[in-house]
Amino acid sequence: MKRIIAIGGGELRERTTLKIDEYIANLAKEHAGEKRANALFIPTASHDFMPYYNTFHKVYTGVFDIKTDVALTVFKEPDMEKMKTKFEKADVIYVGGGDTVFMMESWKKSGLLPLIEDAYNRGVVLAGLSAGAICWFSDIYTDSESVNGKGEEKYSMFSGLNWKKGVISPHYGTRMLDFDKIVCYNYARAYGIEDNAAIVIEDGEVVGSLSSGGKAWLLESKDGKLQKTEIASV
Repeated sequence: MKRIIAIGGGELRERTTLKIDEYIANLAKEHAGEKRANALFIPTASHDFMPYYNTFHKVYTGVFDIKTDVALTVFKEPDMEKMKTKFEKADVIYVGGGDTVFMMESWKKSGLLPLIEDAYNRGVVLAGLSAGAICWFSDIYTDSESVNGKGEEKYSMFSGLNWKKGVISPHYGTRMLDFDKIVCYNYARAYGIEDNAAIVIEDGEVVGSLSSGGKAWLLESKDGKLQKTEIASV
């Protein structure tokens, strides 16, 4: 089975997503079987910000006893043989938040994208927060320093990787008003994921949500009216 756990936002450091992280950790352990589970953290969207990885390690190793590693590609050309080994060992791949557009372009240039896709096709769980949640979709609502310039928070629609057809916004609680308008007049349906909430995608279909305090929503537009339905928990 191909799985994606898309987390709308939250703070790993403050452990606001811990219930969702526990679900992800259990999937990784299930995938690992008898051996100790491995988690590979990808911090490309934050420009390989190492304190972010250190926080991930503290949670996934310290709380859930999962071995962690990190895939660094932004500041130096990766050794692809070593990188391939990291991906082959992974039971879960966790993609951190940051600049979504920069991340996707960087993956294509560095050669990381085929490794991620191969792992996904092999049944390795993909999880991610914010940028790491929305990049898999065809249409994503986000801001991007790499497009807008440093310090400019301008949210708009961008094309994602298109592994999952659909329109999505992370941090839905704070971006709701603008995103609702965009969906109402431009799309038939979309997903809005609040901080500390996630949707679970299995074989390309949304099968439910996870909550560590937040909610996930299905938005449906018809005749200029928007209907919101909370996505039931898995």
